[in-house]
Parts: sequence; structure tokens; C-alpha cells
Amino acid sequence: MPVEVILPKVDMDMATGKIVKWYVKDGDAVAKGMLLFEIETDKAAMEIDSPADGTISNITASEGAVVPVGEGVALIYQADETPSASKPVMHPLHPKLPEPRPDSAAALPTRAASGHILATPLARRLARLGRMDLKSIQGSGPRGRIMAGDVKQAPTPSVRPAAEQEDTSKHYEARTFDVAPLDGMRRAIAQRLTLSKQTIPHFYLTATCDLTNLLSMRESLNARAPVSEGKQPLWKLSINDFVIKAMALALRNVPDANVTWAGDSILKHHSSDMGVAVAVEGGLFTPVVRSAELKSLSQISVEMKDLASRARTRKLLPAEYQGGTTAISNLGMFGIEQFTAIINPPHATILAVGAGIERFVPVRGEPAPRTQMTCTLSCDHRAVDGAVAARLVAAFRSFIEEPALMLA
Repeated sequence: MPVEVILPKVDMDMATGKIVKWYVKDGDAVAKGMLLFEIETDKAAMEIDSPADGTISNITASEGAVVPVGEGVALIYQADETPSASKPVMHPLHPKLPEPRPDSAAALPTRAASGHILATPLARRLARLGRMDLKSIQGSGPRGRIMAGDVKQAPTPSVRPAAEQEDTSKHYEARTFDVAPLDGMRRAIAQRLTLSKQTIPHFYLTATCDLTNLLSMRESLNARAPVSEGKQPLWKLSINDFVIKAMALALRNVPDANVTWAGDSILKHHSSDMGVAVAVEGGLFTPVVRSAELKSLSQISVEMKDLASRARTRKLLPAEYQGGTTAISNLGMFGIEQFTAIINPPHATILAVGAGIERFVPVRGEPAPRTQMTCTLSCDHRAVDGAVAARLVAAFRSFIEEPALMLA
């Protein structure tokens, strides 16, 4: 029997994948582990290898096709097998969701004999948090069971119906704008952050940190960085590297803030896993520096540069951007002095970091130039109370203003 090549699930929330590029064609000989094709999800691009030796045939998904997880996209025939001569049914380039029909039982979520809608516990919780009616969501699981991905892909209550979205263009003259359809990443960001603002009770704490000592230490450490055989520094610390380390240590010192809201419980984390927002074309990724409280500044710097580079080319593995216990969003490099950030679920906090601005401030009664950085912590009040958040911000500021404490 030929071996079926299926579209694998490479992301926890993945329901479909887009075939970006095929590296083989019908009739090519392939070996197990050989690169077959590349897929793109809402969050990453992944290369898929051959599951067996043989001859590939019956490719059913051309480049650009969007294929459901688990669907077959080709067959691999063994040496003693003859590939099928029949023309395979191709996956559509732009698949349409099935339109519900009043006379079709498949148009409605499947119910058990008791009338209970079949849905996973996580799907029910997401629907409840998003104030969504399960009756309106089409399930993709066995027997029409509603999965978490079905809920995440369904329009949230704040997202206007398609008819209203089409009406928006009527307010503008024809040919005065271009229509940019939402790709998977932008749609996922819109739904995720809309859900965050709707369901997470945010509050904000702002503090201004003095960077005088940090800038001096950064210059000194960078000047002493080891060099490669080509005389290039093996690392170069950025202010963001210090911010990551300071926040990680602050969470270690204030463990009541290193938590996640889990509906009927609170998860108390053992390590400071720092998500760091990285801007990419069309959206952003939040790769995670694991156990950052245990890593040196140079380790954080090297790891973060690698993660950011692969995020921009969508080469991150799911394990490298999923999870995390908090996040940092730094817009200082764009000259933004202060802003607030939306919490990225499932985190309970996110730190918004502004630019270092030189100001004259009173020092022993006399004005003196100081570089100051304003940071704002957004908190989920369900999991983190004001006093706990205030202690976290104070701990963070102490590490920023006395950076030698990070080396202790």
C-alpha cells in the first residue's frame, strides 16, 4: 500500500496550513527525511519531510492551496507498486467555508441524544470567555465535535458581520482605497487581542527608571566582550537584554506576579519565561526566552538575536513561541516615550517599554542630565492585585537602576 503524505499539525492552535512551496513533483524519487514541501500557518513557516522512501505521486495540493490538518496531499509508492493513473482531486486554492442550509443536518453543530452540543472542555471555556454561542459554531472534530480551533476561528461578538464590514467601504469614494484581505496572522492577532480586551480586566502601573548606571555598565561590558577569530564581538548587549533580565529577576522576587489565570485556578510558575514581541511583516511574534532569570545577559542577548532573526523569516518552532509567563513590548527604538500594551493570553502581565529620554532632573538640589525610561505594566486583575503588581514594578526598577544586582 502507498504511504499517504498528510498535512501535519505543527502548531497547537492549527486547523489549516497553506502549501507555500513544493520541492518535488509527481514521479520524483524521494527518501525518508527528504524535504517535500513547505507550509505556512498563522504563526510560522515549516518544512515537511518525507515519511518514507519511494516515488511521490498524486499530489493533490498545489502551491497556494489551504489544506485542513490531517488531509492527504500526496502518496508515496514503494518500488514494487504502480502509481495510480487517475487524476487526483485538487484542493482548492481559496477554499470556502460550507454554507449552512436549513435542510442539512451537517449545517448545525452535532448534538448527542440528549440535545447536548458536542464540544471539548477548552472550546466551551473559550466560547464562554468570548461570550460566543456554541450553537452558531460549526465543529470540525469527530461527529461534528466543536474544537478549540473552531471557536478561535469563529467571529467574536465584537467583530461585525460580513454585511456590516462591506458597508464600511460605502463611506469612501470608489478607487480611493485598496482592499487588503486579512491573512491568517492578522486575523489571529485581531481575534486574540479582541478577546483579551473583552474578557481580561486590565489595569496599568507606570514607572520611570533612571538608566544612568545601566548605560555605563552596558558600555563597559560591550567593550570587554570576547571576540571571534575574525575579531568580531561574540555578543553586544542591548538595553532590551537588560530589560528582559530585570523583569525575569523581578518575577523571581515577586512570585505572586509570576502567574496565569486558568478559569477555575491560578497557575503559579516556577521559572520566568519571557515572551518578547518581535515585529514581522504583517504582524508580530512573541518568541520566549525560557528561564531567563537563570541566564546571563550575554546568553539572553545571543538567544534573543537568534529568536528574533528566525521570527522575521517565520522559521520558529511552535515550542519557541508558545507559553511564556509574561511578555515585553519595547517600542523605544521607534522613539515612543510611553504606551500601554494589551495582554497576550494566557499571560497575566505585559511590560510596555518606552525610549530612553535625556532630561534634566533635580540631583541634590541642582538640575542634572539623566537618561530616563518610562515603562508601563499591564495586569490581569483576576490573577494579579494592585499591591502585588506595584511590588513587581518596584523590583524591576531596582534592577534597572542598579544593574550590578543582575550580576549577583
